[in-house]
Parts: sequence; structure tokens; C-alpha cells
Amino acid sequence: MTFNDLNLNASLSKAIDELGFTVPTTIQEKAFSIIMSGKDVCGIAQTGTGKTLAYLLPCLRQWIYNKDKAPQILVIVPTRELVVQVAETAKSLCKFMNTRIVGVYGGVNINTQKLAVEDGVDVLVGTPGRLLDLLYDGSVKPKGIKKLVIDEVDEMLNLGFRTQLKNILDLLPAKRQNLLFSATITDEVEMLMDIFFNSPVFIEAAPTGTPLENIDQQLYEVPNFYTKINLIYQLLAENDTMTKVLIFVSTKQLADALFEELSADYKEKVGVIHSNKHQNHRLNTVNSFKSGAYRLLIATDVIARGIDISEVTHVINFDIPEIPESYIHRIGRTGRAERKGIAISLMTPKEMASMESIESLMNFKVPINPLPEGLPISDVLTDDEKPKVKMKTFLVKPPTKREDVGPAFHEKSAKNSKVNVKVSHKDKMMKKYGKPIKKSAKK
Repeated sequence: MTFNDLNLNASLSKAIDELGFTVPTTIQEKAFSIIMSGKDVCGIAQTGTGKTLAYLLPCLRQWIYNKDKAPQILVIVPTRELVVQVAETAKSLCKFMNTRIVGVYGGVNINTQKLAVEDGVDVLVGTPGRLLDLLYDGSVKPKGIKKLVIDEVDEMLNLGFRTQLKNILDLLPAKRQNLLFSATITDEVEMLMDIFFNSPVFIEAAPTGTPLENIDQQLYEVPNFYTKINLIYQLLAENDTMTKVLIFVSTKQLADALFEELSADYKEKVGVIHSNKHQNHRLNTVNSFKSGAYRLLIATDVIARGIDISEVTHVINFDIPEIPESYIHRIGRTGRAERKGIAISLMTPKEMASMESIESLMNFKVPINPLPEGLPISDVLTDDEKPKVKMKTFLVKPPTKREDVGPAFHEKSAKNSKVNVKVSHKDKMMKKYGKPIKKSAKK
């Protein structure tokens, strides 16, 4: 089957031809006719199999021009980078159509986005938080939305967008078509569909967790952080095919530490991206990596979902993710569009349990490579790697200082606070008789 067999209109067909696409992927082929039928759809496909085109093509094929400024198609995605990518893809497909496409996300001035939306939009792409802001203040009118697309919904829930997503769904018109696409489907996602979807049709291009066939997975057992650094240096030096390498880490702190180590030798050839970086920095860094200005890009899982960076030759898992599904999304950044890719994972003994969970999900044993000859094995440990000595702490009451000790009795009441004064016989007589009385001499 080719795209000419999908009943596309002339405008979409011309745009597809200019983009150089000829044969639809499995998920694109399976989803097109079902979405065109108007049924709710849940599409399950691995990363890199063309989910974005799978929902955009049928939605745009059914889009009808009208003068209303409210959106007809709403696409919700988890990250700002994915908003930019989906909006750009939609614009490239609508090159010969009079379709208005707007992307909205947090971290930038909301007033600029308000003006763009209020000026008129047909396809609105956004992150949950910013979409909810625009819905609440009336900038986005939900009454005209006919198709709702939720892309990477499991990642939205992982990022804490559960409440925002449910609030958006409550605000949308009841009569609409719901489309959900993801590489993995969790129990929580199924519960969401039970509440808001109407008997969705499940489309599965590949079972959840199946490793991509065109990705060569490799594993190295290394003892610590600095040995991992040494291994990366040696692999880059010995392999000229590693021209566009995406290195994943689990935390922002680790990303910055790794960047500091690699930038010493690679300087302007390495970039870093995580959620603490400003939006412009993130977009510029991704663009520099896409264009080839950067050989290496260090990233947290913020860009593991949905970002389409073509021709990534290698993915390196600097650490093993604790969530097995994150591994699938990470390695899916290479081997895209029928290209071959290589995924290399660096595992310490502490990460062995996480790797076993990943292999159990994939039902696939990742082969272990021997360490290269001459690799320096570091004996320097980071603070996190140093063994922690746990000792019991006994709380001892400190001795009481004498100067702090107060009286051991309470204050007397007013009636008991008299002072005994000795009164002489002479004074007693004076008080009684008004004159001194002398004792007579004894006879």
C-alpha cells in the first residue's frame, strides 16, 4: 500500500509527495480508515513508527473550512518540544490548505499565545497546563472541537498532568471523536478511556514493550560513574559512525555533571537539555543537534517521548531507567524511519535489577559486550557511590547546669508570707498601756 491508496485529497497528497513519503507505516495504514469512520481509537505503536502522521492525516482529511475562529481539532501532548514538533508537522501537511495551526505551551508569555488563538485557529496543539489556562480565561472556545487527540498520555500522567487532563476533558463537548496514541498503555490510561471514551477501537502495531527490530541493543557492565565516562570517550574515539549520539540520564544533576565532564574535550560539540533550562535554550539545543552542529546531546527523559530527531546514529543509556517503559522510549530515538540504529546501555551492579525488569518487559535478553581493551577502570567514587556507614544514634540527656536550677518550692501565698519579728517586753507593754511598765523587784 502507498499513500495514494489512503483516499487523501489533492492538497494532502501533494504535501506528502513533497515530504518524500511514499509508503505508510503499519500504524498509519491501520489507523486511517478507522479514524475516518468516526470511531474512538486507541493506537498502540512503538516509538518511531509514525504515530503523529497516523492521527494528523485522517483528521486533516476530514477538516472542513469555516469562518469560526474556534478550533476544530485539539491535540494534547506532554512536553513543549513535542508541541513544536507536532505543530510543524501539521503545518507541513497543510502547506496547500488554508488551515490555521497554533501551538501553545508554558514557560513563555501567555499573552502572545492568547492573541494567536483569538485571531483564529483550526488545529490547536498544546500542553495540558497552558491549554487549561486558555480554556478557563475564555481565549479558547471548546464548543467547536470535533476531534480530540491525546498523544503520549501515559507520559502526561507520569509528569503530574492527571488533574489538568481530566479538567480539560470535562470542558469539551460530549459529541466528539477521541483518539489516543502511545507506545505503552497502563492501567491508569485504561481507566481514563473507560470514563471519557466511547467504545474505543484498539489498534496495535506492535505489542507493548517489544524491542524495535532495527535497533541493535548492547550492554556494558561497568563499576562506577567515572569508568562510564572513560568508556564513552573510548567508544567515541574508536567509532567514526557515532556522528549523532543522544545520551540519556535520569536526573538534571547527573545531566549537568556529565556535560561538565564531556565538554572538557568536546567543547562546542556537546549540548545538554533538561527541564531547568529555559525554553529558548532547549529549542536551540535540539535544533543544533538536529543540524549536526552538536555531535552529542545529553538529555533527561523530558525529550524521550515523541521528539523526532532524524538520523540519530546511537542512543547511550548512561544509567538504567527505573521505569522499564522509559527504556523503550529512550532507545526509540534511534532506528527511526526504517533506518538502523544502535542503543548502548551502561550498567553498574546496583542497576542490575532495573535492567532485569526491562528485559522482562521486552521478553528479550540484551547481549553483554566485553569492555574494550585498555579501558581505564576508575577507583574514584562519587558521593552517591561511596558506601554509607549506618550507625545507631543514642540520645543522651545532657547534664543540668547548677546555675539553671531554680528553687524546689513554690512561692508562699500572701497570708503566709509574714516575717517573724522579735518584740521586746518593753515594747509590748508600751503598746498595751501606752507607757512603759517596769517589772517589780521580786521579794
